[in-house]
Amino acid sequence: MNPGQIIPFYRQKEAQILATIGEHVKEETPTNEKQRLDAFVDRLARRFTAAGLETEIVASEVRGNHLRARFRNSEYVAQQESPAALVLCHYDTVWPIGSLETHPFRVDDQGWAYGPGIFDMQSSLALVEYVLRGVQSMGLRLPRPVVVLATSDEEVGSQTSRELIETEARQAAYVLVLEPPLPGGVLKTTRKGGAHYALSITGRAAHAGVEPEKGVSAVQELAHQVLALHRLTDMGAGTTVNVGVVEAGTRPNVVAAHSRALVDVRAWNSAEMERVNREILGIKPKVAGIRIEVTGGVNRPPLEKSVTGSLFDQAQEIGRKLGMDLKEGGTGGGSDGNLTGALGVPTLDGLGIPGDGAHANHEHIEVDKIGESAGLLTALLMGLSP
Repeated sequence: MNPGQIIPFYRQKEAQILATIGEHVKEETPTNEKQRLDAFVDRLARRFTAAGLETEIVASEVRGNHLRARFRNSEYVAQQESPAALVLCHYDTVWPIGSLETHPFRVDDQGWAYGPGIFDMQSSLALVEYVLRGVQSMGLRLPRPVVVLATSDEEVGSQTSRELIETEARQAAYVLVLEPPLPGGVLKTTRKGGAHYALSITGRAAHAGVEPEKGVSAVQELAHQVLALHRLTDMGAGTTVNVGVVEAGTRPNVVAAHSRALVDVRAWNSAEMERVNREILGIKPKVAGIRIEVTGGVNRPPLEKSVTGSLFDQAQEIGRKLGMDLKEGGTGGGSDGNLTGALGVPTLDGLGIPGDGAHANHEHIEVDKIGESAGLLTALLMGLSP
């Protein structure tokens, strides 16, 4: 493989890849629309099959179905029995049906392509397809098989896809996550872990004017707990505890019998996640007569440098051969890479096409980075050896 030829090969394919990206974006696949998700993944499976992959629809009763696709053609894979390279994608988006009316797929004068979910991460589905087509067109021979997962519920925590992801990861040599990179194409080698909790507080109602002494205020207890929860934040360690939703009471003249709080926690390392988890699950009432039920827990463990560092070092060297100066960084958001990294499987994240605005009105990719991203992914699949 001549590294200098890979990116130019894909640059010639950019218009074709962009057209496929546009097809994906125009489908509109919010996480809660199972019928649309299932139709999308069926079409994606047909594309992957045509690209030379063995495809399998993994049914999900609650969310959209998932796609598992294997590339292990003996003509293009040297060691078919070797642990695979696992490539993670998701095809659900946060954009509701009808978003195309206000955010149509388009390319502006500076070469930025817009559309709902284009950056996070419909463009990555086309990227991996054309990379594996490119391997065949260029007559390359990968050192190991490739397994691609396209899942339907990453944006809501991967509840139905987590088992599938972890099963494949345990058998993989390494994991490449095609989530969007950080600004400037920076790869993600650390991600905060995330946890969600719900506090349900029960007191006793009473008339606030006639016999307030008979009441036990769930609002008063909620106030104590909100302050205590926020005190668990440690900005120096990068740990945040945020009470983002509170609900309480019925009328001003009624001592509130019930209140509720929803809590978000983020931390860079497992020790901090465990500290906060222990404190929240161990919450005790501050007001006599109150009952508190705490549900929830850690949804995504942190993605830590201990499982990404060696893979990034290799990627950086591979990038140099392509004329790319790869950088690394971290983000407070989670991905399915958190799940694979927690298993100790070497994981590298942020390998999607550069752009900006995930989940925002200006969500876009940079069209002139498509060839570069495809070339890098191809070279990584050829060269990584964890």
